Amino acid sequence: PEPCDTEECLTLLARLLEVRNATIDPCEDFYGYACGNWEANHLRTETMESSNVFDVLLEENQLILKRLLEVPQLRVEGSAKGKAIQFYHSCMDTQQIEAEGAQPLKELINQVGGWNFTGPGKQTDFNQTLQTLMGKYNTFPFFRAYVGPSSSDPSTNIIQIDHPEFEMPPESDYNEKANYPEVVRVYFSYLMKLGTLLGGPQNVTSTVISFALSFISNLQKEVTPLQERQERRMLFYHTTIRELQEKAPTIDWLSCLQAAFHPVQLNISQPIAVHDMDYLKGMSRLIEKWQKGRVLQIYMILCLVGNLSPALDSRFQDARRELFEKLHGKTGESGMVLAHRWRKCLSDTSTFFEPVLAEMIVQEIFPQETKELAEKMFSLVRDALHSRLDQVEWMDEQTRQEAKDKACVEIGYPDSILQTAEMDQEFQDLEIHDNTFLLNVVACLKAVRENFSLRLLQPHLQDNWEVFPWSVHSYYSMRRHTVVFPAGMFRSPFFHAEFPSAVNFGAMGVIMAHELLHAIYDYVVPESCPRCNRDALVQGTDCLVEQYERYSLQGLRINGTFTLLENAADTGGLAIAYQAYKNWLKKHKQERNLPRSGLSHHQLFYISFANVMNTLLIFPERLRAFLHRDPHSPPPLRVRGPLSNSQDFARHFHCSSTTPMNPAFKCHIW
Repeated sequence: PEPCDTEECLTLLARLLEVRNATIDPCEDFYGYACGNWEANHLRTETMESSNVFDVLLEENQLILKRLLEVPQLRVEGSAKGKAIQFYHSCMDTQQIEAEGAQPLKELINQVGGWNFTGPGKQTDFNQTLQTLMGKYNTFPFFRAYVGPSSSDPSTNIIQIDHPEFEMPPESDYNEKANYPEVVRVYFSYLMKLGTLLGGPQNVTSTVISFALSFISNLQKEVTPLQERQERRMLFYHTTIRELQEKAPTIDWLSCLQAAFHPVQLNISQPIAVHDMDYLKGMSRLIEKWQKGRVLQIYMILCLVGNLSPALDSRFQDARRELFEKLHGKTGESGMVLAHRWRKCLSDTSTFFEPVLAEMIVQEIFPQETKELAEKMFSLVRDALHSRLDQVEWMDEQTRQEAKDKACVEIGYPDSILQTAEMDQEFQDLEIHDNTFLLNVVACLKAVRENFSLRLLQPHLQDNWEVFPWSVHSYYSMRRHTVVFPAGMFRSPFFHAEFPSAVNFGAMGVIMAHELLHAIYDYVVPESCPRCNRDALVQGTDCLVEQYERYSLQGLRINGTFTLLENAADTGGLAIAYQAYKNWLKKHKQERNLPRSGLSHHQLFYISFANVMNTLLIFPERLRAFLHRDPHSPPPLRVRGPLSNSQDFARHFHCSSTTPMNPAFKCHIW
């Protein structure tokens, strides 16, 4: 076979050899062998404690977008792309933002009736302020109203109402009630800082904010916990604006919802889905009780400030970062976004201009030939799955056919993003200016609101993806029975048109097969497959549960039942992708290899599979939280588990039957 000596292949080879630890026997611990030196080559940074290949790839994609937004180019006046670039630049212009300080926000606050300490506080109509906040600033202090698919018919959309998202975590989030007063104190000092930054005198601010905090606390207590709502079947309670007016009378529902969903015309018979009617009744009683003073006005303005403060100068950013760190520690992506200005600006630009950025990056990283190659590979993986289903003993013929018809696929990006003329039309009324970031954010919030409202009239508008096209995470959409693979994944080290196919099938092929199995995973739950041979199925699932419960990591055991569906998709996905690769080899006798690697194609397939799981070692306390929360097994076991169920793997790495990676007993569901 011809060696692949293009730049892409040589970079990949260097990458694979750099992370491999050849002193470890692949038959003893394949993860240690294939990925053992990854940690040494990826230093832990302050902000990213647990980093993995996906994080690294996402960062590369974000840096490409950063470059595209910053490269000097001729702006086409009025184009959506021109507006996105202008918005990004207004966010990056920190000199201008610092110079303006809190002034732009103070002016906005006065326009919605002001509060005691930024000018004359006049008595305002509570419902009037609420309408302005919802319609103009996309701010929802008392309840969240949005458009989403109906539970009875997912192809139609309906207005849905739920409790608001509170910035202060509710008491119910804390097992140790003793810690909660500290949380309230931290949040109180954050609100005090905002009040002072907006020009409030210390003593007045303190009193006013104490009242507002007390109100927030009372409002949170009215929320019904999600589990209780599920048990009592409270989600998707179908009602109308008329009934809402009767049950929660302090809100002027028609005017408020009309403001929120402008330009769509509503009337009192408008159908609404409510997710917590008890909360809305309690909220209405609370508003009634607090209506006399200025507390409701202060609370609403605090919500507006919370929503808009990310667009203000560094004093507001620092206060926000401090709050986040005290409540959640220094970890996570939000911490990252706050640490670098460009990340924050990219994140804000993506929120408002996602299709524009999607089109820019797709043109850059996802040529048509890559898309076609990815689609061909997917159809080979799907064919291999169908052949596998024909051999599954626990399925009857009808279930087998149902499973085969289950999933469609979307690869790369939604088709609509390449229609730039339509995109320009969508953004035509949006005005973006060079020198005022806060007003740009306000203009975008209003545009987002109106685009959402139009989904009530055009249900097909809801076919948006749940991830950005430059994202690195695939998913299965139950509503549309579709597996989605964004363009951001089809890059080195997962996939490249010039790579040996073994690399592409070992990484992206396994991911594709894994997601396809998720589309049919409900059959694995015996109750949902009445026609299946239950005994044969249970034998397979019990085997997997027991296999994973024998594993431990850093002294912590794995819960085989909790991780069962993911482990089944990992083990099945590996076997199906390998079969698809063997089918590809039959058709294309010629396979490129990596020069001087000393690896056969088949070995390269398995090395590529393991490299998808490269991860920094997670600290024990983080690992304990991961095991409680995440239905996946930890990455080292997502390599060891599936491979020790593979006879093909053992054959190609010459593992004897006494080695840990080649146990005599192997588990399969698919």
